[in-house]
Amino acid sequence: MNLPFTHDEYFDRQSSFLDQLPDGSVVIIPTNMKKRRSNDTNFPFRANSYMLYLSGWDHPGGIWVAHNLDSSWETSLYVRPNDTKSEIWEGRILGPDFVTQNFPVDNGYSINSFDDDFIQYIQHQNFSSIISIDGVDAHIDQLIYDHNVPNLDARKFLDKLRLKKSENEIEIMIKSAELASQAHILAMKSGNSGVSECHLQSIIEGYFISNRSRWAYPSIVGGGDNATILHYSINQDDIQDGELVLIDAGCEIEGYASDITRTWPVNGKFTDPQREIYELVLNAEKAAIQACQVGAPWRSFHEAASKVLAQGLIDLGILDCTLQEALGDDFNGPYRNYFMHGTGHLLGLDVHDVGGGRQGDDGPSPVFTSGMILTVEPGLYFASWRTDVSIPSKYSGIGVRIEDNILITDNGPIVLTSSCPKEIDEIEALIGTGE
Repeated sequence: MNLPFTHDEYFDRQSSFLDQLPDGSVVIIPTNMKKRRSNDTNFPFRANSYMLYLSGWDHPGGIWVAHNLDSSWETSLYVRPNDTKSEIWEGRILGPDFVTQNFPVDNGYSINSFDDDFIQYIQHQNFSSIISIDGVDAHIDQLIYDHNVPNLDARKFLDKLRLKKSENEIEIMIKSAELASQAHILAMKSGNSGVSECHLQSIIEGYFISNRSRWAYPSIVGGGDNATILHYSINQDDIQDGELVLIDAGCEIEGYASDITRTWPVNGKFTDPQREIYELVLNAEKAAIQACQVGAPWRSFHEAASKVLAQGLIDLGILDCTLQEALGDDFNGPYRNYFMHGTGHLLGLDVHDVGGGRQGDDGPSPVFTSGMILTVEPGLYFASWRTDVSIPSKYSGIGVRIEDNILITDNGPIVLTSSCPKEIDEIEALIGTGE
C-alpha cells in the first residue's frame, strides 16, 4: 500500500512531537475501532486523525507507541495479527510483519501483546509518565486509570504541530477543495423547481464516491426555510419554485477535508429580496477573506464580516440602531439574531481542525500564520417560524451562507475553492444553461 506522505515526513512529525516530551515518557496513541450500527452492520470506518498524522495507519484497531526509556526514542505500532477466518469475512489484515516493513515505525507488534508490554513500560526504572489521548479507546483509558500513573494529554503537544500544513498537506487539500467544488457545480447544473434535497445530495456525494473520495461530514441540503437551520440534516423535502437551496458539503482525501457552502435559487433566478441578502453575505465574506493576513489576530476575519453584516442589516431596515449598537459589546449585539455562528474554523484532518480559535471568538486566539488553512463562512438566516425576533416578511424563509476554504500565505490569502461559482451572474448563468 502507498502512504499519502513519505516516511521522512512522518518521521519529521514524530520528531517534532517527541522532542517536546520529558525523558522517561511512554506515548500511547490509539486509533478508532469499528463502531456497531446494528446487528452485523458497522458504521463506515474512519481512523483517528492523530494516528493518521503520526503514522498513516488507516485501519481499525491500532496503537502507536513511542518511548525513550533507554536513552533514545523507539516507536512501535500494535495492530491486529493475521487471522484467516476474519480475513475471509472482512478482508485482508496487514499484520505486524507488514507494518514493520512498510510503515514509519521501528517495530510492528500484535495488539494482543499490548497489555503485557504496557506493564513492562510503566515498571521500567526510567519510566516517568504516560502521554496519551483519552476518549478514543476505553480499554487503554482503563489501563492507565487502574495503574494510577502520571498522565499528560498528547493533544497539547500535537495540536500546535497540526496548525500549520506542510507543502504536501496543502497539495492534498487543494485536491480536496477542487473535487468538492466540482461536486457543487454539478448540483447547481441540476437545479430546477421541484428537485428534492436528497437528489442534490446524491449528486454531490455520488461525485465524491466516483472519484475515490467520501464525504468529510454529513451533507446539509436545505431548501427554503430549511436553509435557516444551521445543521439541517433531514435532506428529504422538495424545493419549490422561487426558493433558495443552501448546500454545505465537503469531501475527504487521504483524511484531509474540504468544506464548502453555496446558496442558490433552485429555478436559476434570484428574487430581489434574495439578491439583497445574498449580496450582503457575499460582501461580508469577501471582507473576511481580505482580513486573513499573516500576523493578524484570529478574530480579525470574524470582526470584518460582522461589521459588514451589521451595517447591511441597518441599511436594509432590519435593524433600527447605530452600527455600534448593532455590533454590541464584544460583537454580541442584535445582529447576532440573524448571524448566530462563527465566521470560520481551522480545516485539515478534522473538518473543525485542532489548533485553537475554532469559531473565531472563543479561546486563546492564534495569529494567522503562513500555512494555516481555514474556512470563511458568514451567513444570514430569517426563519419564518421564529417568534423571538423580528423577521421582515419580504425576507421570511431566506437563509444564505457562503463558505470558502482559505490558505494563509505571506502574499495574502488564497481561495482554494475559487473554481466554485459564487457571484450572482455566474450562478444564474450556470443554473440557467446547465453548462
